[in-house]
Amino acid sequence: MKNKKNKSCLTTIPVFIATFLIAFSANVLAENKPEPIKVGVMLPFSGVYAGLGESIRNGLKLALQEKGNKASGREIQLVEVDTEAKPARASELTLGLVNNDKSDFVIGPVHSGVAMGMINTIRNKDSIMIIPNAGANAATGAFCQPNVFRTSFSSWQTAYPMGKEAVDMGYKKIVTLSWNYGFGKESLAAFEESFVAAGGEVVKKILVPFPKTEFQSYLTQIASIKPDAVFVFFAGGGAVKFVKDYATMGLKGNIPLLGSGFLTEGTTTAQGKAAEGILTTLHYADTIDNPKNKKFRADYSAKFNKSADLFAVQGYDAGQLIIQAVEALKGNTEDKAALIEKMEQLEIDSPRGKFSFSKAHNPIQTIYLRKVVNGQNTVVKESVTNLEDPARGCKL
Repeated sequence: MKNKKNKSCLTTIPVFIATFLIAFSANVLAENKPEPIKVGVMLPFSGVYAGLGESIRNGLKLALQEKGNKASGREIQLVEVDTEAKPARASELTLGLVNNDKSDFVIGPVHSGVAMGMINTIRNKDSIMIIPNAGANAATGAFCQPNVFRTSFSSWQTAYPMGKEAVDMGYKKIVTLSWNYGFGKESLAAFEESFVAAGGEVVKKILVPFPKTEFQSYLTQIASIKPDAVFVFFAGGGAVKFVKDYATMGLKGNIPLLGSGFLTEGTTTAQGKAAEGILTTLHYADTIDNPKNKKFRADYSAKFNKSADLFAVQGYDAGQLIIQAVEALKGNTEDKAALIEKMEQLEIDSPRGKFSFSKAHNPIQTIYLRKVVNGQNTVVKESVTNLEDPARGCKL
């Protein structure tokens, strides 16, 4: 009996040691595992801009998944919040991502009003903000700051090139038209700046109360003025309604319609034949002929069962920016000054074509002249290569 008891004790000891070693090893591995990189995603996932928010998030996820959702061995975690495109919520949601979730990066938003609230809140914080859409000039202009970057555009960039293009096409007298709000007025001003400098004249500027979509009275005015062409900024449902009304009122084919690219971005299916032939300027087109765009569009379609758009591109490039910066610093996100400096130096290989950043942290990028052909925004030519926003008021 005694020998049996000793034998039982001896067999128990190795089991105990093995259990201890397994637990100890697990603790050591846990202690040595690098902290995840936290990325706050502040986009509209409900409301009128929900579709744009979804496209940006899809593009971001595609960029991260190409790298296994890691950068320099560190897992990338997304913390998502819905802005509902409401500027009043901007500060509260930004503080939550920065102070509570300790986000290394905050990506957002779509709406320019939300962007300005985020910028004011993130000032002097450790988190780095990346704007994947909102185009208010002031974001990388008068309100620029070291920890704010943009992977999208300024309203000036998307409209300015069309002014000279219009004169080159022989249009000397033009009527401009937009909703009466910040982005629309900035777009008309940018067009007029280059149009007048090239020798054109804006014979009438029409501002429509936002979000009014009853355009008949304004189109009647245009018909009576008989300008050489019309330049507009409208987007989304308003763009669909305007383009259809323009054709219905008999102006299509008689007075050429030009626009900032959002007039026909994501709207041509709903606009139908009324959109055919419309010329716009923008920093992306479906038919850009480079390997990056072809692969991006194929991968996006396979993963999400829908076609990629401009907004997906801008989200994708926000993801690329994070990964490249973190990998360049071998995973170190603690030194925010070094991280910002590295981001300033990067060149992003985008589906839109390669771009770098200005001193104000806005993309220096090519703007394309596009024409709607068979429902698709096709590249006519590069309107301006490496266009840099003037960043008026920026003190960086």
